[in-house]
Amino acid sequence: MGYATNVTAKQGHNGDDSGMPKSTGEIVDRRSGIDRRNLSTPSQSDLDRRRGPGRRRTDFLRAAEEGEMNREQFMFLVAINAFKEANGRTFPTWTDVLEVVRKLGYRKTLPSELNLNNKAEDWTEAADSDSGVN
Repeated sequence: MGYATNVTAKQGHNGDDSGMPKSTGEIVDRRSGIDRRNLSTPSQSDLDRRRGPGRRRTDFLRAAEEGEMNREQFMFLVAINAFKEANGRTFPTWTDVLEVVRKLGYRKTLPSELNLNNKAEDWTEAADSDSGVN
């Protein structure tokens, strides 16, 4: 069974053959062959908007995204990589990540600062409690 070639997929949204949409802000279907990276360069306000209204990166997150890790972030990265190598995992599960965090010595000693809308019960434990991970 043969497949028909869809010529319109290579045309722009306005029917021309430039391959580029005429107006900015359009949603680009990746199947159309148009590369969104070739569209106009997004401004900083566009990038901030993508995170959601009123959400800006913290200095902690900004530094990590720009490759400037602090000791804690670097230690976590090394521990995750060691876990992946030791266990032959390319993509650790969230349970694996929690295991690494517990083995690094982190314990739940303070009430959560996150609003989880009562979807999970909060608790605390002693700082010197066992990791519970074997």
